[in-house]
Amino acid sequence: MNIKKLVKSKIFYIALAIILQCIFIFFTVYYFSSKYFFVSILLMLFSVCTCIYVINSDTNSSSKLLWVFVIMMFPIMGCILYLLFGGKKIPKELTVQDRQALNDYKRYIQQNQITLKDSNDLLLHRMALMAWNNGYFPLYSNCQTQYFSTGEQQYNAMIHELLKAKDFIFIEFFIINKSVMWDTILQILLDKVQEGVDVRLIYDDFGSLEFFETDYSKWLNDRGIKTHVFNQIKPQIEIQMNNRDHRKIIVIDGEIGFTGGCNISDEYINTKKRFGYWKDMGLMVKGPCVETMTVSFLQIWNYQASIKTDYNDFVLPNSCFSYEKNGFVLPFFDSPTDDKFVGKNMHLNMLNNSSRYFWITTPYLILDSDMVSALDLAVDNGVDVRIIVPGIPDKRMVYDVTKANIDILVRKGVKIYEYTPGFIHGKVCLSDDRNALVGTVNMDFRSYYLHYECGIWMRDTNCIEDIKQDFKQIFKSSHLVTLEECNNVNPVIRIYRSILKIFSPLL
Repeated sequence: MNIKKLVKSKIFYIALAIILQCIFIFFTVYYFSSKYFFVSILLMLFSVCTCIYVINSDTNSSSKLLWVFVIMMFPIMGCILYLLFGGKKIPKELTVQDRQALNDYKRYIQQNQITLKDSNDLLLHRMALMAWNNGYFPLYSNCQTQYFSTGEQQYNAMIHELLKAKDFIFIEFFIINKSVMWDTILQILLDKVQEGVDVRLIYDDFGSLEFFETDYSKWLNDRGIKTHVFNQIKPQIEIQMNNRDHRKIIVIDGEIGFTGGCNISDEYINTKKRFGYWKDMGLMVKGPCVETMTVSFLQIWNYQASIKTDYNDFVLPNSCFSYEKNGFVLPFFDSPTDDKFVGKNMHLNMLNNSSRYFWITTPYLILDSDMVSALDLAVDNGVDVRIIVPGIPDKRMVYDVTKANIDILVRKGVKIYEYTPGFIHGKVCLSDDRNALVGTVNMDFRSYYLHYECGIWMRDTNCIEDIKQDFKQIFKSSHLVTLEECNNVNPVIRIYRSILKIFSPLL
């Protein structure tokens, strides 16, 4: 992006407005605290109270450490920064809308008790009950699953299935970029609208901010593609701007669903080269489990829409499916508006119940003390814990925090692999040859605490062997980080990464 284009962009004006607001707040606080002694004392007392509140808050210890550190270093401005950006404060309007959508969802969805009664599998019961108690996500059987080891494979399957759509297409993505990939999908959507297919699209405003004009959603709506822009970015300091829709979902006719790491942009299918070879992974499911994906899409849709959509109009009854039993499938979704950390709990549950191995890929490794302790305990229990991260980073600062966590984990016996060919963006987890998870959840603070996420947990499905073979190929193409490498890091760089790690909850 050249300077002239940048100055004319929406990003520039939003960033400029936020910077000016921050400067105004800083100088206002500075002026009154320096001119009036009692104001300074009040602000100092307020900062102490804020520290006490942070320490006693129901949040992860890493975030507490960050904000207490900031407030102690900058007693007055640190407190203001916490009020603006700290904690897990979701705006009332967003919370009310999300709660209403959740209540509508709860009235519709019901736990599949027959599936649980037919199984004596303890781990299956644990995962199913945790998912139900965390967000009312049912367990399903009689579903088909297909794993894609590259973004190219998933893209080809998506195009193939979109072309066959008869009734409706629901699409929800964090990033949609004007590209070969989007142009192809867009033309199919426009054609399907002409055929009478109900086409709906949700994209995150921040994720697509750089790529779409302000009125692009209107352009789509005018052509029959019903479009919502999630949590639109505004040129003012607002806490909810931190809560993004990181989900990647396609639902076709209530029978076919896609999810995984791929956004809609050419680097995900390597027609555009960024950071070496871009490796992504995804999943296609068919059968009754698509019900949860359909309803969850409509949940997001309904709390943005003036006219609500009835779930029953788009969910197929189980009698429509004739797939043979193929293990168990559990789609789940995560929202920052409640006190349940579904994505993180899915990872922890899989890790804590692993007996032989736990392998996971993540583009970012920004962990809190809970996850570090769980990984450490798993290693002590004899579990082969392996984490695959990119060999070529997309964000330098985030990569340095990843490196700081790598240092800690390697010393605890966790095997860290760096994907040598380039950037691995997939979020895939595998354990003990029987359990797998494919979705959008990274091992970082944003996915665990701030973003809307999704994923599909599987047990004993036929695609698990494909996932294992993909992991084996990744290991062959990756570099195992050694303790010697960690010890040989320049002391200055080590200190820099340690300091940066304190601020990792903001990255």
